[in-house]
Amino acid sequence: MQPATMESDEERLLITNVHLAYEDGNLAKQPWDVECLNGIVLDIVPANNQAVSGPRSTAVDRLDSRCTVIHGNGGTLLPSLCHAHIHLDKCFIIEQCDPLVTGTLPEALQVTNKAKAKFPDSLEDLYARATRLVRQSVEAGVTDIRAYVEIDTTVGMVCLDTGLRVKSEWKGVCDIQIVAFAQEALYSSATANAAGDNFRLLQTALARDGISVVGSAPWVEPSKEYAHRNIAHILKLAQDFGLHADFHLDYNLDVNIEPMVWETLHQMRQVGWSKVSAGTRRVTIGHATRLGMFSAEEWSRLRTELVELPLEIVALPQSDIYMMGRSSGDGTQGVVLANRTLDVTRIWREHSIHVALSVNNVENAFTPQGYLDPLTLACLEVGLFQVGTEVGWRELLVRS
Repeated sequence: MQPATMESDEERLLITNVHLAYEDGNLAKQPWDVECLNGIVLDIVPANNQAVSGPRSTAVDRLDSRCTVIHGNGGTLLPSLCHAHIHLDKCFIIEQCDPLVTGTLPEALQVTNKAKAKFPDSLEDLYARATRLVRQSVEAGVTDIRAYVEIDTTVGMVCLDTGLRVKSEWKGVCDIQIVAFAQEALYSSATANAAGDNFRLLQTALARDGISVVGSAPWVEPSKEYAHRNIAHILKLAQDFGLHADFHLDYNLDVNIEPMVWETLHQMRQVGWSKVSAGTRRVTIGHATRLGMFSAEEWSRLRTELVELPLEIVALPQSDIYMMGRSSGDGTQGVVLANRTLDVTRIWREHSIHVALSVNNVENAFTPQGYLDPLTLACLEVGLFQVGTEVGWRELLVRS
């Protein structure tokens, strides 16, 4: 890569002596200088003239007084980070919720719904919390966020309004992808003949500009049949409005429950949502803890499906290890710690399926603990799955 001629009003930045997240071990050990022009990487050259292939000119050789220099001191330079799955509206509400007693998923839903009912009357607090989440995320190096905002009869459009406002205010600093999200059931009861008010509100919301994704949590529906209908509704809305689709799916550790990922893939085939036809539009499933109990044959089946179908998987370890740790209904102990979320490096190494990591919730009933910095997720997985080898942590850093 050859450096361009510099004009006097151009902003130049040189970051010296850093390591880069190469998968190749030799390149990863090599220190580099990174030269930027007007916020864009212009050139990457070996630092201190220590090229793997022999001496060459370094970026330091081309320094002039107009260039800002950051000395990396042998640290690691990463690309900007991404929140692939985070809730913008119900962050930082743990003190607004009733005290937790059981720590179960039903309790989390109950106390969160009670707190959420106050959102329409506390719009400034809703905005302040959302802004705090984005600001602290940016401070941690995040420049892309998929942000879920809930739409239902309890909150109406106030979470969406706040999300769109924050998205606009942070434009140019952080790219916020708004998910119009139905956390609550689309069907009011197990005898409903058609989707109810929550679905109609979601339809209305999608006419707004600035929404990129439509999503839901099919498992909250009153039955398996209605959960399948939920998936069908969301896929159709996504296709009708030209959006991505996103599901909170397979959030259980019960081997007796058929994973809904198979129904999702089946419906994608039915509606013709393939990599060829969908362009850049994707279907994403979040949590997906049930997949951690897959056999080798099931992983092979999934890998075969993903050759044609654009489905992505996002693990949410901070929430998963907390929520999936409860005892079962008969009093027996829950699944051991490391099996409550997906082992992303093992899944990649053994099955060649990419699974991303994301934060999900921060300081609420679903995740009282945890941080906004996505890099802490990698540290968490190192401990959970003993990712102690150089190859292992490099896979974790690059692949997740």
